[in-house]
Amino acid sequence: MNFHIITLFPNAFGSYLGESILKRAIEDKKLKVKFYNPRDFSDNKHARVDKPPYGGGPGMVMQALPVIKAITKAKGNKKKVKIIFLSPGGKQFTNDSAEKTAKTFSDIIIVCGRYEGIDARVKKVFKMEEISIGPFVLTGGELPAMLIVDSIARQKKGILGNFDSIEERRVSSHDSYTRPEIFEYKSKKYRVPKILLSGHQKKIEEWKQNANRQKNLK
Repeated sequence: MNFHIITLFPNAFGSYLGESILKRAIEDKKLKVKFYNPRDFSDNKHARVDKPPYGGGPGMVMQALPVIKAITKAKGNKKKVKIIFLSPGGKQFTNDSAEKTAKTFSDIIIVCGRYEGIDARVKKVFKMEEISIGPFVLTGGELPAMLIVDSIARQKKGILGNFDSIEERRVSSHDSYTRPEIFEYKSKKYRVPKILLSGHQKKIEEWKQNANRQKNLK
């Protein structure tokens, strides 16, 4: 699986991709993440890619052409590529979105905006899906891109050590417990729910489902 990230700040990804499961997947060549900086495609001698917005307003807007050239480089001659344009006004990204994308595409381009956004004409040049990770605004698209890479990558066999670890493929509670069975903190004892110690798998699954329903009602 190949991710192509369009970003002004590729170094922002280093700490997350350099740890744990994603790091191992990259080292094992099951996952590849490449970066394309629009500054490298700027015709400005200072490699600036931002300009004031037409119509007035605060801040700066990323220019279309450097981003278009970066996407073109990432796309290359690939026939089947999914391009994700990150935007607070986009369609809500879900686990179903991640699963469908993982099944359908092996090359995914993620476009990260900064400042007041990217010149909207970029969306007219390429067929892309405008995506949001939630009802809030961040300073840039790098964090959402990391979340999307993680969410999609884990859907591919071989990325997780055990494919059964994918919670959505099994009955899983939002709450998890492990040893010891009882521990004490500030003179109070904390116990594992008795049902989880019963060995009765059907009842345990029913308990997990009910626990999830109760959580969702809150």
